[in-house]
Amino acid sequence: MARHDTSSPSGLHARRAAVQLLRGVLEEKEQLSVLLGSGVLDRLEPADRARAQRLATTTLREVGRADVVISQFVEKMPPDVALNILRLAVVELCVEGEAPHGVVDSAVNLMKRSGRSPRMAGLANAVLRKVATEGPQMWPDIPPSRMPKWLRPRVVHLFDEATVETIEAAHLAGAPLDITLRDETKAEYWAEQLGAEVLPTGSLRINGSVQVTDLPGFEEGAWWIQDAAAAIAARMLNAQKGEVVLDMCAAPGGKTMQLAASGAEVTALDISPERMMWVEENLQRTGLTAKLIVEDALNAPDDVLYDAILLDAPCSATGTIRRHPDLPYVKDGKQLNELFALQADMIDTAVSLLKPGGRLVFCTCSLLFDEGERQAKTAMERHGLTEIETDLKGVEPEWRSRVGGLRLSPSYWPDRGGMDGFFMIALRKPE
Repeated sequence: MARHDTSSPSGLHARRAAVQLLRGVLEEKEQLSVLLGSGVLDRLEPADRARAQRLATTTLREVGRADVVISQFVEKMPPDVALNILRLAVVELCVEGEAPHGVVDSAVNLMKRSGRSPRMAGLANAVLRKVATEGPQMWPDIPPSRMPKWLRPRVVHLFDEATVETIEAAHLAGAPLDITLRDETKAEYWAEQLGAEVLPTGSLRINGSVQVTDLPGFEEGAWWIQDAAAAIAARMLNAQKGEVVLDMCAAPGGKTMQLAASGAEVTALDISPERMMWVEENLQRTGLTAKLIVEDALNAPDDVLYDAILLDAPCSATGTIRRHPDLPYVKDGKQLNELFALQADMIDTAVSLLKPGGRLVFCTCSLLFDEGERQAKTAMERHGLTEIETDLKGVEPEWRSRVGGLRLSPSYWPDRGGMDGFFMIALRKPE
């Protein structure tokens, strides 16, 4: 069923902006969050702005399948500028269910405005008329987009081919809205208020599109947005009332608030002043308190030793592709060795800031062995750390990594909407 008149000026504005976003990600290798922050959508009406962002995000998830469809109707794939217009149109026809005449007319119009030759406008017209007839029937049989070549073999090595295909299906499906409660004893109450599901690990999950700031409990700070997998790391640290605790890479603050809600004396540290503003705003909204320090984690003040430290280290973020479908296209794996070295340095710094017998939870939102299991194993050898056995609500036996800790995958909870990919482990410093 068509949702919009895509041939209207408004529809054309939204689609043109969506193509700009696609070009920024696929051709210029800019992250979608950077493009959105640059004001590329600011001149649009709110509804068109939301539509442009949704279309671009959906198309990024569907690039692989869209290209398969386009390839059926062209002798060779067109240049990138034209190809992105066709990709967007194919997604509108095969996923969004838009009226064919509006999609075709808008694509032809965009092709002309892009400065492509009249032949490309004619190509768009011919190809998309065929797609409108045959594409929706072809679509369900086309496999989801595959991870890029720099990433996929590494993930297959960690899991296996079948699991990776399930992860790719989770990437295609996207991510629902997960919520962490300030008071988790009120899970059933807030689930009823929000129309949410209580997940086995204690987070709440809302399926469907909602305006977050309009939901019950937002203004009073009863909860915050946080992926269910990310929320497990702070639970693993098990901060206690009165303990002195450091959230070492704190922004945007979800884990900081979890730690503060436990009654611990929390210090939140992050290198980014802008991102630390989010932490401050979230703390104010929820009525929780933490000491905020803007500093490079490697230069963290050493005048205090901590009972427990949570280190959610910078990483490839490959575990968050279901939430950030631009990541496979803007990264190429060339920075991985630098990230591996940085993570090791951060672990060393964290250990130096722990009291004897103190606890460290190291985690990364990564699907890579080198950013998880290998980092933990080598850190344990360097510092004589031992794993702390944890008994966490809702954690299933198959989530446990063969070398210790948890290896969380987007393929888990397929009937519930998945989770972000993470590695996390709780470690104890020698006395």
